[in-house]
Amino acid sequence: MRKKISINVPCYNEENNVKPMAEALTHIMQSMDYDYEIIFRDNCSTDATKERLRELAAEDKHIKVIMLNRNYGTGGRGRRMRLGCCTGDVILHIACDFQEPPELIPEFVGYWEQGYKVVAGQKMGSEEGRIKYFLRHVYYKIMNAFSEVPQYDHMSGIMLYDREVLEEIIKMDEDIALRNALADMGYEVKLIQYVQEKRRSGKSSYNVWRYLNFALNSLVNTSTAPLRLMTVAGFCMSVISFLLGVFYFIMKLTLWYRFSAGMAPVLIGMLFLGSVQLLFMGVLGEYIGVILRKVSRQSDVIVSEMLNIDSAAERTD
Repeated sequence: MRKKISINVPCYNEENNVKPMAEALTHIMQSMDYDYEIIFRDNCSTDATKERLRELAAEDKHIKVIMLNRNYGTGGRGRRMRLGCCTGDVILHIACDFQEPPELIPEFVGYWEQGYKVVAGQKMGSEEGRIKYFLRHVYYKIMNAFSEVPQYDHMSGIMLYDREVLEEIIKMDEDIALRNALADMGYEVKLIQYVQEKRRSGKSSYNVWRYLNFALNSLVNTSTAPLRLMTVAGFCMSVISFLLGVFYFIMKLTLWYRFSAGMAPVLIGMLFLGSVQLLFMGVLGEYIGVILRKVSRQSDVIVSEMLNIDSAAERTD
């Protein structure tokens, strides 16, 4: 019996990319000695993506489609549902925008056959722009500096993992990013380096706010170091403030008429301490937000339509 590969392709407003991606993935899989399924997960696109996916699913039973009831974002919400639809021995994620070349798939599968449970892409450069790549580099440096577990630098959206790893991923908290969870699991990860290409068509739904939101969520979900840093910084500032107060008190006593402190130090100190307090409140707010998401009983993602996925038994097999 041939081994089976499940290819998970998330998409949002990719009407000009879904068909070329399906054709590219089908061509690659037909050249390999594996059974396969290609699962497109549409995040409630507002263009013609849904119509294109319906056409693809009608033409090829290897292509399966999950359409969500609304745009639930790109986080881990609904991870159990969409991964439960994967019936393969190995699962591969790839974005629909062609920034990660599908031609890398045989190499990924080859390393899996050699015994690696996880194989992931690692961007060594990007055609999306130097500034954005530099900011990503800074983000990974900050993550590694604060995280208790070493993180993988520039791990990209193309990723393959064994079904054994899938079972562990389904158990974990959906609020934790997959790339951060893999670092914590301790599996040996094979990194395949490549240069990220430009989007073939369309425009990315990610903006500065979404990148910032992802970065902050990753940081607070993988480390409590910012909280410890706040404690240490608060203690240090208390000591410094006390010493400055003693210094001004002594100077005023010894040089009563010649030493004039004025209001400037007071105002500067108030502004400095006020800004630090706001920063600390923001950090605390991020952690409280994570707690709120975990204790709130949000409904799971709602699926509006499934194509070529026969039954719940198949989805949880």
